[in-house]
Amino acid sequence: MSRPGQPGPPDEPGPRIDLDRLGRLLGDPGLAWLVERVRRRMERDEPLTGPLTQTAATTAERAAAERLLGRNPRAGRSLSVRLDAVDAVLRRSGISPDGLAAAVTALTGPVPRLADIREQEVNAWQDAYAPLAMLRPELAEWSLQLRKDGLVRRLARTPQAAKVLLTDATTALRALPADPAVSLPAFAATALGNAHALDDGTPLAAIVLSGIRALTGFPDGNGAEWRREAWASAGLLRDALSSTVLTLGLRGTPALDWMTDAGEPAVLTLRQLTHSPPRTAPGVVYVCENPTVLATAADTHGPACRPLVCLQGQPSAAALTLLRHLHSRESTLRYHGDFDWGGLRIADALLRGVPWQPWHYTAADYRTAAAATSLAPPLTGTPATAAWDSDLAAALAELGVRIEEETVLDILLADLSP
Repeated sequence: MSRPGQPGPPDEPGPRIDLDRLGRLLGDPGLAWLVERVRRRMERDEPLTGPLTQTAATTAERAAAERLLGRNPRAGRSLSVRLDAVDAVLRRSGISPDGLAAAVTALTGPVPRLADIREQEVNAWQDAYAPLAMLRPELAEWSLQLRKDGLVRRLARTPQAAKVLLTDATTALRALPADPAVSLPAFAATALGNAHALDDGTPLAAIVLSGIRALTGFPDGNGAEWRREAWASAGLLRDALSSTVLTLGLRGTPALDWMTDAGEPAVLTLRQLTHSPPRTAPGVVYVCENPTVLATAADTHGPACRPLVCLQGQPSAAALTLLRHLHSRESTLRYHGDFDWGGLRIADALLRGVPWQPWHYTAADYRTAAAATSLAPPLTGTPATAAWDSDLAAALAELGVRIEEETVLDILLADLSP
């Protein structure tokens, strides 16, 4: 069935178009502007009625319009042609018994409807995102956001390229986190058939890194060091030596045993933790944010200090690897950080990566510390939430002061004593 104003398919019976006469009349180069604009109307399903105007018409265009309509066009710089009149001429003359739409189609080929093209494009993009349905449930929210934020469209440009990109991204993310850890090129070669598939700057690396953050809870950031740590949070190693974690009183390897016996802090690299993690795990491991806490604990308690891990800010891949290892061996992790918005964000990022219990790190602890501190600096920055204590963020906003770990050092050291 053909649309109103459009010719039927070639095998549909109907009046024949006189192509020779049509080419000489409507196919005149002087009417190319008219034919093109009629096509645009047909694409948009607009009626082929009313005038079309060509501003600053040439002599050839005026002459072609005169031959088409059998009369002189109105004087002036512009040229106006009524489509109703053109349709009537084509029908009356027998050149195109079905009128103007059939004539333009015969001259220039089938006219695609823009509505159909848009529908096809929408369907193609829906199909492009289909591979994401294969991801595990914990990535469902990330998948939904990926559909909305336009990142895939910016990176892939076309639905066809997007489907290839998301198929590869899904393949990679379904294999993560890697356990045991593996080099990034080796993983790319095995999972994707190309050791360079996840190199910096590739669209695939951008998508997979975004998925890794959703999968592991790794905080947002930028730069080469951040990317190295983000990959490592999912067990993909670009550099297993740069990512480190600071510990005290931890045992389970010859090196750790020696450092603990000496009462000295130990620096563990990601390489050590992936190749030779601690063989034993204490019942409770304390975790702090600032190295001052760990250094003071070493000075105060020496070899007798209870096991302590220091994040030194945002949790590194090495820190997450160590804490996950200890948690998997049933260590209870107890965390304390700075009472400020940045401290809450660090703690929240850690909580998304590994379960922990607060260590003097609740709203009640903050109020007690604030009341005991007369010169606490004002709280600044963008507010954050505290998933482990719904009252903590409100308490910070109410009191408006920041309490650093060093301020409550005596309380923390008391818990670390043997």
